[in-house]
Amino acid sequence: MPACPAHDRSAAAVAPVQRVLAGFPGDAQGLLKLAADSMFDAFAQAAMGMLVVDREHRIVWVSEGYKNFLPALGFDDAAQFVGRRVEEVVPNTLMAQVIETGRPILVDLLTNQAGTFLVSRLPLRDPSGHVIGALGLVLLDHPESTMQPLITQFSRLQAQLDQARQQLAAQRRPKYSIASFIGSSSAALEVKRQARRVAAADATVLLLGETGTGKEVLAQAIHAASARSARPFIALNVAAVPENLLEAECFGVAPGAYTGADRRGREGKFKLADGSTLFLDEIGDLPLSLQSKLLRVLQEQEVEPIGSNRLERINVRVIAATSRDLPAMLADGRFRADLYYRLNVLPIHVPPLRERLDDIEALAETLLEDIARRSGLATRALAPDGLERLMSHDWPGNIRELRNTLEQAALMTDDLLLHAFHFERLPSKLAAGAVPPGLGPPLPTAVPASPPMPAAERPLHEQVAELEQGAMARALQASHGNRAAAARLLGLSRAAFYDRLERYPALQAMNKG
Repeated sequence: MPACPAHDRSAAAVAPVQRVLAGFPGDAQGLLKLAADSMFDAFAQAAMGMLVVDREHRIVWVSEGYKNFLPALGFDDAAQFVGRRVEEVVPNTLMAQVIETGRPILVDLLTNQAGTFLVSRLPLRDPSGHVIGALGLVLLDHPESTMQPLITQFSRLQAQLDQARQQLAAQRRPKYSIASFIGSSSAALEVKRQARRVAAADATVLLLGETGTGKEVLAQAIHAASARSARPFIALNVAAVPENLLEAECFGVAPGAYTGADRRGREGKFKLADGSTLFLDEIGDLPLSLQSKLLRVLQEQEVEPIGSNRLERINVRVIAATSRDLPAMLADGRFRADLYYRLNVLPIHVPPLRERLDDIEALAETLLEDIARRSGLATRALAPDGLERLMSHDWPGNIRELRNTLEQAALMTDDLLLHAFHFERLPSKLAAGAVPPGLGPPLPTAVPASPPMPAAERPLHEQVAELEQGAMARALQASHGNRAAAARLLGLSRAAFYDRLERYPALQAMNKG
């Protein structure tokens, strides 16, 4: 076995540091050599085992302690082991990596047929700084038992990190496909046809339509059908971010740009969407001061974070959406014409719900299933008169308003079938004073169906009482005198309804139970 000069000296021959320095002749190189020799001996004594390999990965020396591991590695003595390439005789070693990169691996777990060990690996350099080999130390054997608390904590943190990464990826994965845009009307089918067409391209898309029409669903569907679908879908609602924070949210902040406790940089949405799709909702609310910067990003595919003088290349596809009238905003100078033309490459008009009333049945079915899943209640269904009632409404809030209406009706009744009277609060195109379908014959003359308009000089409590009495009368008429059903129609508990009923003797005759 080749000798190691530093190891040939016995531990007893290594003088304390004070003695070494006292006898030191003043030569700096000699001092460093003595310090290295002393440190080498200290490592050899403290570690359970130590080996040295040369530039060609050959083992040139092993300590006495390391020889105890040789039988488990398949060697009878050091003569069979020394001189071999380390990766041939020590499975799973990373000594070669340390030699090739010149970077140490200070703490690592090594497992092979000899057991599991806590190890450290250091590169060895010549006076000119070139790597000439590596030093490996076995610090501890069986760390799975002696370091169990530390290993358990590390494993738990690693599992939490993996879970967080999976949750983040799931949150940014597109939730909708083109099939998620519900509807079979001609208007809905045309939107889906256009979405499939633009998904195959890579140009900017502009979604135009009223609020609540499903523009974000369509944006995610286009991304999911595109070549970028494997990357996260990034969304930013321009109208929801304060103007003074919007530039940082879009383009990011360079490290040190702001003073304060946290001076770390922050990536903007464009950088996060690099290689993917960025959805800019309510683009019509973008301040004029940022419109020119957005135009440059779209044209050059470069972003410049706040506080940075360096441009960063990106590859982002933008899908923008707005419920505003952009041509009108162009006319009065609130939106840049050049940005509008840059965004309006592939425009899609998303129709309002009143232009696709034939889709209400399919939309309601899907929404009621989702409402039941989220609320934990049984799934409701629409009766024919309930569907007719919904189709009589103009839906200025579009699909968002439809969902709100269905959710309110589903939560306010135990009935599994939603009739027209469940949507009594919903305005309709019916003539004033008309009785909606399913509410039965006209009310008795003893209780007016529609109380006269109160005079302005009458006390407020009289006007409120008159309106309340009329509403309760209509609810009792619709429920054929059933108090519990009438209470549900009005959104009251049975106790509250009974309490109000006592105030109006004229209503008692309408009660059947």
